[in-house]
Amino acid sequence: MDKEQVKTELFELNQKLNQWAKEYYEKDTPTVEDAEYDQVYRQLVTLEEAHPELVSSDSITQRIGGEVSTGFTKVQHQIPMMSLGNAFNKEDLINFDKRIKKLTDIPLEYMVELKIDGLAINLRYENGKFMQGATRGDGTIGEDITNNLNTVKSIPKKLAEPLTIDVRGECYMPKKSFIALNEKREEAGENVFANPRNAAAGSLRQLDSKVTAERNLSTFIYNIADTDNFMMTTQSDSLDKLDELGLKTNHQRKLCASIEEVWEYIESLLDQRHELDYEIDGIVIKVNDFNAQQEIGFTVKAPKWAIAYKFPAEEAETIVRDIEWTVGRTGVVTPTAVMDPVQLAGTTVARASLHNVDLIRDKDIRLLDAVMIHKAGDIIPEVTRVLVDKRTDASQPYEIPTHCPTCDSELERIESEVALRCMNPMCPAQIKEGLNHFVSRNAMNIDGLGPRVLEQMYEKEIIKNVADLYFVTEEELLTLDKIKEKSANNILTAIQNSKGNSLEKLMFGLGIQHVGAKAAKLISERFKFLDEVMKASKEDINEIDAIGPVIADSVVKYFDNEEVHALVEELKRAEINLSYLGQTKEDLSQVDSPFKDKVVVLTGKLTHFNRNEAKEKIEALGGKVTGSVSKKTDIVVAGEEAGSKLEKAEKLEITVWDEAQMVEAIENSTKVE
Repeated sequence: MDKEQVKTELFELNQKLNQWAKEYYEKDTPTVEDAEYDQVYRQLVTLEEAHPELVSSDSITQRIGGEVSTGFTKVQHQIPMMSLGNAFNKEDLINFDKRIKKLTDIPLEYMVELKIDGLAINLRYENGKFMQGATRGDGTIGEDITNNLNTVKSIPKKLAEPLTIDVRGECYMPKKSFIALNEKREEAGENVFANPRNAAAGSLRQLDSKVTAERNLSTFIYNIADTDNFMMTTQSDSLDKLDELGLKTNHQRKLCASIEEVWEYIESLLDQRHELDYEIDGIVIKVNDFNAQQEIGFTVKAPKWAIAYKFPAEEAETIVRDIEWTVGRTGVVTPTAVMDPVQLAGTTVARASLHNVDLIRDKDIRLLDAVMIHKAGDIIPEVTRVLVDKRTDASQPYEIPTHCPTCDSELERIESEVALRCMNPMCPAQIKEGLNHFVSRNAMNIDGLGPRVLEQMYEKEIIKNVADLYFVTEEELLTLDKIKEKSANNILTAIQNSKGNSLEKLMFGLGIQHVGAKAAKLISERFKFLDEVMKASKEDINEIDAIGPVIADSVVKYFDNEEVHALVEELKRAEINLSYLGQTKEDLSQVDSPFKDKVVVLTGKLTHFNRNEAKEKIEALGGKVTGSVSKKTDIVVAGEEAGSKLEKAEKLEITVWDEAQMVEAIENSTKVE
């Protein structure tokens, strides 16, 4: 290329990357996969290295992050938050190792840490108190998101020492929270998030911190901004110091003596990463010694002494054979691609979520198209892009349905929603899904009533709604396939037992739009009785911490419905408990239990209680049950065949109980009556 052609190419590459970066950093709605962005970015870097005289000061290669949103106050970082250079293979790492060894004579060790797929944050503590939290922004100026970060439970409001300090880390969304959030958004007819990183970023950029609080975010802190003020000489020391201060660090890290050892660690993580509770997109390699870091130095946007190894994109190619549509309990009609089976991230995949009509149109997905698929959050298979170059004349544009696939009612698209909805409240698919939800474990927990049994009961007109379950007879159950006398009696016993559930179980089971298990519990705890919930105004409900206007509005609208009033009367006739039986904060102040104010982790197989029962009993005694072991964990209850969580607890010298000790502690605790 001549000089003018190079200029044109540089301009076009920058335009494309700037647009993608805007979508990724500022709108939290990426339109391309990371691998495609990285490929074009490398293309730009290669061209600029060949023509350094043509590199513009406003090139994206000279910039650290995105622009600062106008919705938040600007924050000047006292020390810039820099980005990292990337490595994509072993050769890149070897070249990195050679490059920095030329810049220092100090013997090198590498601290290897997981690259968390989240949003970079800076936390400011003054005299040990959390004062301000900010995004990275453009590296020099970020966004003040203090109110939102105050809702993240892993961020301590006070450090173990009264230090004035800036620390850096990553705010992320756990995989389970990501899946639950997308399911909730899809059910509400809203756009889903592409990945946990964008879900976390979107959550932190909410102007209403109550919305952030509902998203169950967490953090890992990995850096002290200015280590000169502290008696530390290595990155390893600084991580230990962060632990001592009560900040959450990631203990999946390793000090490596050579770049070969680094590569061995990377290879060992390629399969393990899918077992993590959070998503990672690579590994960060840092020179451990701070003096060596100073000698090696920085570029305009990144430290020379650190690099991020990016995992290769886990994708698979397949063919779309059909698109199926399913109706959810709120009437949302969701498309799923049916494909040729392929191996992806350790499992065989033959179906992938397409989420909504807009996605099908935006990606131009057609029948018999060759497509690439990946797993969002390492869990849910999704179509990432169509391989247009492989499209044949046989590929057919898909005709979007206009009528419900179950009841044939005309589908509607409500303003501000991306979903198609069946508006028929008597649609059999919606009713069946609602019944399945009502009997599920986190709702009324009625064993024996699986989808097959419920479908038969509905088809035989034994039940038409959830209240009808409480008037079912043994004779009616015996008319169902594969239901004998013993099974029928077990089902009737389970139905009878569910009558005594606390109000929050019923509230969640009713399937009120936007009301999850946590919101149901908060509302039930506040109002105590279902009649009081039904009388509550939107303002009354919105006053509850972590309950926003969307949930409040949804609850009020639900109970304004005359059909719902009739349903509640039927539940009353069935003598269902309609009051909150859990303990309030005032009650818990009077509890005498070794679990009170303790963080507990359950691991291994429990025999005396199932996992949910044990969790409920511990929380009723003032404890908090979490899923992962950290320095903040007080007790680990290890059942049979306990694995890595037990090993981690022993390593961190956390108190470990067997199941018998847990049962004894529960039985000997004193609860307020």
